[in-house]
Amino acid sequence: MLTYHSLSALVREANARGLTVSQLVLEDQAAYLEVSEGEIIKRMADNLEVMRESAKNGLNPDIRSMSGITGGDGFKMHMYSSKNLSLSGRFCASAIALAIAIAEYNASMGKIVAAPTAGSCGILPAALLTMMEEFKVEEEKVCMALITAGAIGMVIANEATIAGSQGGCQAECGSAAAMTAGALVEIAGGTNDMVAQACAIALKNLLGLVCDPVAGLVEVPCIKRNAGGVMCAIGAADMALAGIQSVIPIDEVIGAMRDIGESIPLTLRETALGGLAQTPTGIAINEKVFGKR
Repeated sequence: MLTYHSLSALVREANARGLTVSQLVLEDQAAYLEVSEGEIIKRMADNLEVMRESAKNGLNPDIRSMSGITGGDGFKMHMYSSKNLSLSGRFCASAIALAIAIAEYNASMGKIVAAPTAGSCGILPAALLTMMEEFKVEEEKVCMALITAGAIGMVIANEATIAGSQGGCQAECGSAAAMTAGALVEIAGGTNDMVAQACAIALKNLLGLVCDPVAGLVEVPCIKRNAGGVMCAIGAADMALAGIQSVIPIDEVIGAMRDIGESIPLTLRETALGGLAQTPTGIAINEKVFGKR
């Protein structure tokens, strides 16, 4: 079985065997789990279907979170995107809409795919679903990209963390952006090395991102950080496809993320004791939801 402790090592192995990262990991996981490769792809197809449903349900204009703080912004962005007037272009605007919608659906207790966490659940599906819609990418190709994304997430989880409580939001939205950037590059036909470069660029751009949920809920600023994460991923993928390389290799970036996470104060690691959670508005929202303490 592959060790999933180095993305660079996975890329080297895939290159040596003339495979994509997803093909290498698919073969490895099928052997490890003692199932057929077709069964692995089916599992990814099932995940993709949940992603589709969460996007569809999240675009309901009347959706509201259990707290009542958030909801309906995904629909607003979707309507804005449909007018083809967005500064970022239809592809990016559509991805933003879905990232917000899926994160809002999560906040309303809807069923989502943690990719890699619930707090960052909108980034990967938003990008992949938009690719399918805008570029007519076939489902199996997207399922293979999900395998690549999963492998990237496994390396990050093994070598650093994907938990906001341990490493801040860089560990959640940062990891999701890295996974998404790599998946997008593979779908677009980029090389394995480009996959690694895209991951490094995306994760670098979100290093140091803190986790400061208002009222301790995965809503503010988490939902809009999903929108920022998907934009970061798309930009990183485009840079890698253009041939731009990260000066710092991906495994070193992951190590830096781990070290930064350990340095982030406890108040900024999902405790709601600092950052936006302790602004006057953040405190007022907390009191509105839970009452004065």
